[in-house]
Amino acid sequence: MTGPVPSHSLTATPRRTALVTGASAGIGLYTALGLARAGMRVIIAGRNPDRTEAAQRFIAAQAPAGAQIETALADFSSLASVRALAADVLGRHERLDVLVNNAGLISPRYAESADGYELTIAVNHLAPFLLTHLLLDRLKASAQGETASRIVTVASIAHRGANLDPATMTKPEGWTPLSAYGRSKLANILFTRTLARRLDPAIVTAACLHPGVIATDIGNRAGRFSGLGWRLIRPFLAGPEKGAETSIFLATTADPAPFHGAYLINRAIARPSSAARDDHLGEALWLESAQLVGLQEKTMPAPTIAD
Repeated sequence: MTGPVPSHSLTATPRRTALVTGASAGIGLYTALGLARAGMRVIIAGRNPDRTEAAQRFIAAQAPAGAQIETALADFSSLASVRALAADVLGRHERLDVLVNNAGLISPRYAESADGYELTIAVNHLAPFLLTHLLLDRLKASAQGETASRIVTVASIAHRGANLDPATMTKPEGWTPLSAYGRSKLANILFTRTLARRLDPAIVTAACLHPGVIATDIGNRAGRFSGLGWRLIRPFLAGPEKGAETSIFLATTADPAPFHGAYLINRAIARPSSAARDDHLGEALWLESAQLVGLQEKTMPAPTIAD
């Protein structure tokens, strides 16, 4: 027999749900832990099943009792795998309040993704570009009253000095590990700014950040000489807990609107490079990326950009 619904259930706020990519280690792991400690249901996405399950156990041991931590698997070098991740998340959860695009790499040598694109731009830009689009409607639908959903993308100060030509970014000339990484991080900032112009910040906000120069494994793969330098300075760098702070801040701050479309360092708005502020370049990147990942443009028409 069905009785009356208790009045408290009508007003109870559902637990907010967050997806953190690249969360099996490093900054992503501690971002997921911070969101679990903030009371969110957290989905940690990783490529390796064993490492992702170990991350789930680590977070569960550190988070408050009753924390809800789930795992999901995806290989960001494959757009088909990104689509499968989105389908998995949408199939399991009626709401998604936070998406943290954290997964990234530095490739020590030139390689291509499963789709035939230069690996660094494929993993660091095209994969989160596609994932964000596939989850965007659910993020919009999950906004609660004055609480906007959030899209947080981990960029880097390495974008400074980078050059990006959307037409050649998947087959670039003069490839090096660090130039490819800087190009992908420039793409992260341009994507965030271009996405923000298409969103109502009362419903969904988009922001990106430099996490700091953090002691994670990513620098070990920066090529022979750069990687050696990284290993020498790594003992003197801050740990991934510090690197996660700005992502956690953007995901949990009571009012994310002031950070909409912004690039942050140490939880404060910073000014990115002139290339990262080139809105015409951002629009060109948007259109090329949509074509490369096989998306039909479903969002608002491109805004007019003043010269």
